[in-house]
Amino acid sequence: MNSARAREETSAHREPPSDEQVQAAVLSFTLLAEPTRVRMLWALRDRQLDVASLAEVAGCRPTVASQHLSKLRFAGLVEATRDGRRMVYRLRGGHVRTLLTEALFQADHQVSGQPVHE
Repeated sequence: MNSARAREETSAHREPPSDEQVQAAVLSFTLLAEPTRVRMLWALRDRQLDVASLAEVAGCRPTVASQHLSKLRFAGLVEATRDGRRMVYRLRGGHVRTLLTEALFQADHQVSGQPVHE
């Protein structure tokens, strides 16, 4: 990305968020407040997986994983594509990956007692 475009995008993100943006963020945070969903999203950070694989990673039944994935799709955190008879899921963009990674890095500091940093 060129530096002019980077400055333009950065300045656009510095405006106060609209009510709609705040509500969308709250929905995302609400959905991230559930351990099964966090485990599934973490598994999707670098790869695409089907429901059965995500259920195994999250330690739940495929029907439960499917219900969680439905909510995550509704909120725009994951997207799916059909691969034959199965659906394959992936994170919906780099912002979701960054949000999840930063949340878990913050949690690591809280759990480990390591000092926070910028």
